[in-house]
Amino acid sequence: MRSKVFKNKRILFVCRETYSKPLWFLARDLKEENEVAAFYIMSSESKFNKCYYNEHTIFEFREKLPDVKLYDVADICDKFVEGFEKSKSPADMEFLTKIEAEYSHFKTLNLQLMSSQENTRHYHWRDYWSLTTDEENNYWLELNYKKIFEILDDFKPDLILDLDNAELQRTILCEVAYKRNIPYMTVEYGKYGYYKYPSFQNSYGIDPYFRKIYEDKLVLTDDEMQDSIDYIKDFRSKSDIMNPEFAGSVTAQYERDSLVWIMRVMRGKWNYFWNQDYTAGNIKFKKKSRMLYAPSKPYLKHYWDTMMRKRKFLVPDNGYFEPPVEGETYVYMPLHLIPESSVFVKASFYVDELNLIEQVSKALPVGWKLYVKEHQAMLGERDPEFYKKASEIANVRVVQVNYYSDPKPWIVKAKGIVTITGTAAYEAALMGKRSIVFGDVPFSLIDGITRIRSFEDLGEAIRNFGSVDNIHSAAAYLEAVKEAGCEMRIFELMDGAEEIFAGRKKEDAEYDKMLAELLSFYEKGYSRWLAGEVR
Repeated sequence: MRSKVFKNKRILFVCRETYSKPLWFLARDLKEENEVAAFYIMSSESKFNKCYYNEHTIFEFREKLPDVKLYDVADICDKFVEGFEKSKSPADMEFLTKIEAEYSHFKTLNLQLMSSQENTRHYHWRDYWSLTTDEENNYWLELNYKKIFEILDDFKPDLILDLDNAELQRTILCEVAYKRNIPYMTVEYGKYGYYKYPSFQNSYGIDPYFRKIYEDKLVLTDDEMQDSIDYIKDFRSKSDIMNPEFAGSVTAQYERDSLVWIMRVMRGKWNYFWNQDYTAGNIKFKKKSRMLYAPSKPYLKHYWDTMMRKRKFLVPDNGYFEPPVEGETYVYMPLHLIPESSVFVKASFYVDELNLIEQVSKALPVGWKLYVKEHQAMLGERDPEFYKKASEIANVRVVQVNYYSDPKPWIVKAKGIVTITGTAAYEAALMGKRSIVFGDVPFSLIDGITRIRSFEDLGEAIRNFGSVDNIHSAAAYLEAVKEAGCEMRIFELMDGAEEIFAGRKKEDAEYDKMLAELLSFYEKGYSRWLAGEVR
């Protein structure tokens, strides 16, 4: 697969776990006419000996693309461990103070740390990660900044390509690339079908170039946006509105898993971690730093507890969730998967959902209820005490997750929607209903979506809930997404790559077509950068 745009360029791919698999194919093809490198940013993936976990990610590059220059964080993992063997506080705070002054265009250093679940255990329930100290966080920041300076000085990329936005190294790369005027592209989800568009700021906030495209589309007539107008009218008439990209995923799962299936999964997990720890000999690393290498026993316990609690929570009379009350006036608040980059990266100040529930409940008009619904993918992960505390608030109902099998009834019957950065606000906007978000997500440009920056503004925004005549604005948004991006099936690309690497299928024309779409996505973004449209 040849590129019309990328020739005689120095291209750095940012790689982590499953998201790195499609990038292997692009690296394979683009290296014929370019200098290509890959940077693996995950501690365990970089440092571990070959095992099930990393055999089809970093080892695919090491063994099958030896002419692609490979960077990873293994060396700074060793430095991190050694640093704390010598000192209780090894970080160079003078260096970090200077770094924060120069590299916080988008986020301060502590906000940059929010992008990794390694350093945010306080905010989530995945207790296989440890609570980190300020000294650990600071030293890890220092080592990663120095590592990224080293990589960029050595490889001197013309552009940096990515598929995700989670993890500390990406937030650092975003800051450093911005300072050095290097285009760093990752994926922003427009929520419109399979469309994604390139973000040049790690999908934090709304890229200025996209905002301009949207503003340009606003001046079009309805006739000029007829396809998008028709799409919105069809969307409003559908009984099911869930994005097709979620089909077959845990997000679309409303039924209980059988005990037999759970036992099979746990057997697979046991084999996976046995292979990782003992067959491959990686147990020695896990004994050195729980921050960098999460231990296996808590992992297994977490999986077991999550699946068993999930079974309980999907029973209607489970003692935690209640059905909606027909005819009751309510505001709908669907929760997020925590930790998740759509919250931790896009809305770092609003990750405490119990606090959000408390604040929203205070702002409700008298007689209204707040319907809080758990995210299907979060079922079993969150401490059940969370639901008890939320239910203790007089005007809050924690509602039954699988009462409906699609989000539309919850939205249609609500006065309005409150979500941190969730898809429900986009879906509500397309149905002409008002909502509130707490992050600068792209669809917040649509009329009727209010971005809250202070809890004191909640009351007025909620009182304004109801219908909104926003079909023109919504159509302009869809037109902007189409112009800025491409249809791209990321999850199918990742699954297909794994099947090919594992030898269960061959690379075929259908997979190559999806790869071509991914390449076109990056080409489109880079062309905008060259045209001076991005900054």
